[in-house]
Amino acid sequence: MSSQPDPAPDNRIDRKFRELKERGRKAFVAYITAGDPNPAATPELVLALERAGADVVELGMPFSDPLADGVVNQLSAQRALEAGTTPAHLLQILRKVRTQSQVPIVLYTYFNLVYHYGIERFCQDAHDAGADGLLVLDLPPEESLAPNSVGSRLGDGSLRRISLVAPTSPPERIAQIVQKASGFVYYVSREGVTGMRDQVASGSSGQVELIRKATTLPICIGFGISTPEQARTVAQQADGAVVGSVLVNRLAEWGRDPDLAAKLEAFARPLAEAIHSVGSTR
Repeated sequence: MSSQPDPAPDNRIDRKFRELKERGRKAFVAYITAGDPNPAATPELVLALERAGADVVELGMPFSDPLADGVVNQLSAQRALEAGTTPAHLLQILRKVRTQSQVPIVLYTYFNLVYHYGIERFCQDAHDAGADGLLVLDLPPEESLAPNSVGSRLGDGSLRRISLVAPTSPPERIAQIVQKASGFVYYVSREGVTGMRDQVASGSSGQVELIRKATTLPICIGFGISTPEQARTVAQQADGAVVGSVLVNRLAEWGRDPDLAAKLEAFARPLAEAIHSVGSTR
């Protein structure tokens, strides 16, 4: 088993997964795009997800060329950009959430946004504003291993580095990917882009076992989880389930509704209950 990096202490992600393990529960990781339907609405949506039972919230940074995302998340990013959402707005959202909540927050982004902002400055500003983790979708592990590589400049460990493992990743590649990971590992359960699916991907449990041989970090499965039944099935195979597109699709449907936050909370609660109904065996 590969050794893990020695991250900075006292991170909300680490504490949440320790708490869940002690309680014998799996993690509900909920994704929405920051700024959809507008930047002012996002803090209350994060709080609504927490009230519904989300253990970790992923906030997508809207980007004009989201290569890993399907049409639902692409349109969400477009709405957020049209609403004027910028990295500065994202930091404002984080600071506002932190006045009311300590829910762990992971920033889901593409490297271009981080690079344009300034790598070290972005990581410092995001951490200071209240972010706990960073998931850079298009940054390969090769850019994190060398001492002076791009990835090595992503902060001092205060932001947990969430890494993606694909269903096609062989054991040697998995070991390389998780070498610099911290917080948790995100297993992408199917090839292709994000989006809602009628069925969960088969074969996830075998790949999760391969990942467990390479790391002691929690493993969460995402991509294509759309219903409480699917969420429960996935939670049985890992330490948590990531649900995104189906929540984002509700933002598209209800974006102009004055009761948007309450509706999102009610929609997300059965997903949380399904995931939390699965007992941990670790």
